Amino acid sequence: MNLDLFSDSNGNDAAHDEADASAQIAHLKHVLHRHAHAYYTLDAPEIPDAEYDKLFRALQAYETKFPHLKSPDSPTQRVGGAVLPEFQSVRHQVPMLSIRTETDTESSGALAFDSRVRKELAYDAQAPAIDYVAELKFDGLAMSLRYEQGILVQAATRGDGEYGEDVTQNIRTIGQIPLKLPQNVPGILEVRGEVYMRRDDFEALNDRQRKKIAGGAKGEKTFVNPRNAAAGAVRQLDSNIAAQRPLSFFAYGLGEVQNWPQNLKPFQTHYELLQSLKLWGFPVAEQTRCVQGSEGLIQFHAKVALERDALPYDIDGVVYKVNDLSLQQKLGFVTREPRWAVAHKFPAQEALTVVLDIDVQVGRTGKLTPVAKLAPVFVGGVTVTNATLHNEDEARRKDVRVGDTVIVRRAGDVIPEVVSVVVEKRLANSLLFTMPQVCPVCGSPALRDEGEADYRCSGGLYCRAQQKQAFLHFAQRRAVEVDGLGEKLIDQLVDAGIVNTLPDLYKLGLTALVQLDRMAEKSALNILAALEASKATTLPRFIYGLGIRHVGEATAKEFARHFGTLDAFMSATEESLLAVPDVGPVVAKSVIAFFAQAHHQEIVAQLRACGVHWEEGSPAEKPVQILSGKTVVLTGSLPTLSREQAKEMLEAVGAKVAGSVSQKTSYVVAGAEAGSKLDKALALGIAVLDEAGLLQLVKGSLHDSA
Repeated sequence: MNLDLFSDSNGNDAAHDEADASAQIAHLKHVLHRHAHAYYTLDAPEIPDAEYDKLFRALQAYETKFPHLKSPDSPTQRVGGAVLPEFQSVRHQVPMLSIRTETDTESSGALAFDSRVRKELAYDAQAPAIDYVAELKFDGLAMSLRYEQGILVQAATRGDGEYGEDVTQNIRTIGQIPLKLPQNVPGILEVRGEVYMRRDDFEALNDRQRKKIAGGAKGEKTFVNPRNAAAGAVRQLDSNIAAQRPLSFFAYGLGEVQNWPQNLKPFQTHYELLQSLKLWGFPVAEQTRCVQGSEGLIQFHAKVALERDALPYDIDGVVYKVNDLSLQQKLGFVTREPRWAVAHKFPAQEALTVVLDIDVQVGRTGKLTPVAKLAPVFVGGVTVTNATLHNEDEARRKDVRVGDTVIVRRAGDVIPEVVSVVVEKRLANSLLFTMPQVCPVCGSPALRDEGEADYRCSGGLYCRAQQKQAFLHFAQRRAVEVDGLGEKLIDQLVDAGIVNTLPDLYKLGLTALVQLDRMAEKSALNILAALEASKATTLPRFIYGLGIRHVGEATAKEFARHFGTLDAFMSATEESLLAVPDVGPVVAKSVIAFFAQAHHQEIVAQLRACGVHWEEGSPAEKPVQILSGKTVVLTGSLPTLSREQAKEMLEAVGAKVAGSVSQKTSYVVAGAEAGSKLDKALALGIAVLDEAGLLQLVKGSLHDSA
């Protein structure tokens, strides 16, 4: 192929008509896509890098001369030049759901999953083994790639599963992700997978960062682990910078699919789906296998565990999926998790290090947490310098002291913890750890409620630590979201006494902000604009942003759905709170206690007066089910059902499963070795059922006399 595309025999620029240019561009795009696939996906390059670069430059030359012929699927568009002003929110048409995690890291974890699947399918002992697909569980960032008519038009992060962030420009920089698919694909195709960073690429990136820092570069930093480096690159506003971060991608599933081609045979199995993804140009982990039954799962888990450290990227377990798609559909979902899939974790990774000091940190709710400051140690894929001791009882139980040599554990994204002390290496003059009697931040008394393991600062919003954490929590992306209001800015605002309560944020003026360190007028105006924008929020985000103890993001959504309005939620009784799905006595009492404090009600009123608002509606109607309004208590071991399985069955038909027996209890389901709960039920005259009775009750065939 002639690459001297714009020179005639005299070396002068020659005019090429548009038709010829269009044909040349189409040909170059085809050739470059083919070579990129061979290089990135097949790991089998067909031409030297210099030849690929020559073809690439030829395409760039054509597109420069005929810019209107440049298209989104061009290889030249992998590296964008524009700095994005912000990330747009993307709603997933098919939610990006999480899968259940099996924390039993032994072979029994695989056995338990296979047993659950067979039970759900009503397979007896004579039924054949179930076919599964076994995959790696990557330690990266979940991503959804949307193709329309075979062209990559959007890439979005998982976000909260319903809404993610549009990161298309950055994802275009990943060479393994096709910009254009073959012709015989669905008109709309969402490919789900994981963006990650290889360990060698991560180390090379950090080496470059260290050299920049040593050279005096400002604002540069090294990265903690490959996953964080990958996530930071994906969420980088400048796609030129993102392109400098070496990212990779593995595909493992589909989201929305529409306009299926008539000549494309529908998938019967998940493995067929994965093979089609490979044919369409997506990398799929070569370790993926089809296996049969629990024995196949166990062998795969053991094999990958042995190979884990030799892999070029981080994983923290494996994933099992029922292969037959019709069986997946039959199994369905429970609590937004598929019954047909599970993530089987590996045993936690551990390492030895030394405790340099023990600090006490103050959390958002005033909780005092002892934290061991460690000599840096690489464990679980990251360099660990801190490990939680949880509370005084746990620190005393393990008897962790300054100077001790300890075993530290980190698994996945779990906070590192001290497992145990190597007593043989203890220093002779070491001192027993004791919790301080006052808050280390504000000096207020540290109190411990009866029955609780944690000490808490009694200073409330008087305590700077709690003030700062309350502001950070309120302003975070999953709560009310105030873009740009980060930890350093909040530190200055609180330390200077400019803000003391949440409503003070909306009373900030330009004069107060520009006086802060490193706060120019433009930055101050951006903060004020972000505060103004944050006034339009949603009820679940606002409830979550209030920082009510024990009320997480999912629970806030349930409260908003159940009550419809904030006033109804604030005035709810404990009984009405307990009627909300997955809300127990601890959460209900926490909500009651929160709104019983006058200053919390005043904060809400002031936030509303400042213009913070959201849409409200009618409370969600709860369908009447077989056991709606009934309370059931489980005690003892049932012959075939686990406690969790029995609970899921009861809740699926409207029952509330309680932990203790009272006069409000409708039934007690008792198995082997039932204890005091059974005795109390008999004393109160409450109906007692065995497993067979439970199954009849769930099916509605037991006469309801309770």
